Amino acid sequence: MSEHESIPFMKALSARACEALGSWELGAQTPQLLKYRENAVFRVTLRNGEPAALRLHRPGYRNEIALVSELSWMAALREAGLRVPAPVSTPDGRQIVALDANPEFGDQYADIVSWMTGSPLSQSGVLLVHSSERLVVIFRLLGEAMARLHTATDAWRPPANFRRPAWDGNGLLGRQPLWGRFWDCAGLSPNQAMQLSNLRLLLREKTDALRHLDYGLIHADLVRENVLIDGDHVELIDFDDAGYGWRMFDLATALFKNRDEPHYELIKAALIEGYRGVRSLPDSAIETLPLFMVLRSITYIGWIGQRIDAPDAAERLQRYVADALALADGLGASR
Repeated sequence: MSEHESIPFMKALSARACEALGSWELGAQTPQLLKYRENAVFRVTLRNGEPAALRLHRPGYRNEIALVSELSWMAALREAGLRVPAPVSTPDGRQIVALDANPEFGDQYADIVSWMTGSPLSQSGVLLVHSSERLVVIFRLLGEAMARLHTATDAWRPPANFRRPAWDGNGLLGRQPLWGRFWDCAGLSPNQAMQLSNLRLLLREKTDALRHLDYGLIHADLVRENVLIDGDHVELIDFDDAGYGWRMFDLATALFKNRDEPHYELIKAALIEGYRGVRSLPDSAIETLPLFMVLRSITYIGWIGQRIDAPDAAERLQRYVADALALADGLGASR
């Protein structure tokens, strides 16, 4: 059992959630912890009896401006008809609440967003259980939703103080990438570090040539857990990493963990077909998909490299490195 799974810590986390609920005047309830990863997410009940999601944001990860920006974009997408969570304001009109540091937690922020009714598409590492016909329907819907998200975003004018991270060349491959320095993280062998350093140079050269590729606000983390299925609709959740980036990064992220699926080619074709039914996606953009699959793969190396003390970190690091180098073979990466 890790420190974050201990009974005293879980009690402290629940108390922290109740502290946050006081700002919404919702204190007389026991929040139900749904997940504790980057953020702690709880199911709570609003005064009208409807469920909602309380998020306790990881201390130091996003500042107030970035979090308010995230919520303002989600509200705009909801207004445009997309099935995404919407912010729930406190009685005095705040969307974000600041929580002071205490012995268990540093200064952090909390917010509440509306409840989504769908169920996650699946979990990472678990084969999809849907029939091939159903997968075509689901991924066509996901492609449509993704294209609608990009189109609605381009039609929206963000507020003057809007700030979100950029998944551009610097954000992915600069000296301090958003998810960590994948080429020199702890646990790499000297040979792996050399290979990844060479790969970083190759990828920077290729991303520098993407000047005319569709770029703007993206979700940036449309993995299976963040795609909810509700009948013949898809819902998109967890905009924590949303920011500016190439739109192909969203498509690559949605496909990355499905590469080993027996029906992967059907999944990919359906996603692209759905997207193209709503928004332009030229063949020249599709040709960059192998590049963006590699770019997505290296983010996982940096991410786990910053969590090397996790129980399965060493095994995951080796798997992520092998994935990235195998995918990079198709780009002409030298070993």
